[in-house]
Amino acid sequence: MTAADSMAQRLAAVQHRIRQACARAGRPEDSVALLPVSKTFDADAVREAHALGLTRFGENKTQEIRQKAAELESLALRWVMIGHLQTNKAKDVARDVAELQSLDRVELADALQARLASAERTLDVLVQVKTSPEPSKFGLAPEDLGDFLAHLAHACPALRVQGLMTMATNTDDEAAVRACFRRLRELRDAHRSDAVPLARLSMGMSGDFELAIAEGSTEVRIGSAIFGARHYDT
Repeated sequence: MTAADSMAQRLAAVQHRIRQACARAGRPEDSVALLPVSKTFDADAVREAHALGLTRFGENKTQEIRQKAAELESLALRWVMIGHLQTNKAKDVARDVAELQSLDRVELADALQARLASAERTLDVLVQVKTSPEPSKFGLAPEDLGDFLAHLAHACPALRVQGLMTMATNTDDEAAVRACFRRLRELRDAHRSDAVPLARLSMGMSGDFELAIAEGSTEVRIGSAIFGARHYDT
């Protein structure tokens, strides 16, 4: 695909690749959800994506969610926080976000619980686990997952744990990337229970989502492959 391709063409291509990856893995083609990641793209881009049938959008910053939500309040959109979250932003998440996929520490969970309880609402969350050795990656240490899930179950009833999330190492080594995704699936299998089935595995982005699907991903987070190249402020 090129920059001249329309968003509709890019989206169709991504959806086709997801179906193909599912087929190669022997999985039903509807077993993997698509979360379009609209971070850094403006409200007009989200509006165009919505016209193509997309209603959930992943963002990295709470202030960007607030800005876009205000501009697009006439649309029925659900905002998903996927970026690293500072504890002092818990109030913004409790107010503006439909789902958090980057829950990674006790102090954040407790802050969210307090805000949500005050607002008398609940929040779907995924626990972000660090399966990559890169220092730049965030996430809970794999060995801490069991204790963390126990804390959520006993102290944070407003947080509804749906599954796990991870980011793979940034490398061209497919075996290393797949190992990150496989580790998350193994952690899910080791820690799920009837009470917390951990049904969802959010893993895989524009550059590696087919590998993630091969390792069991149930949701891929796709930005540039749908919206086009990002242009960051310098």
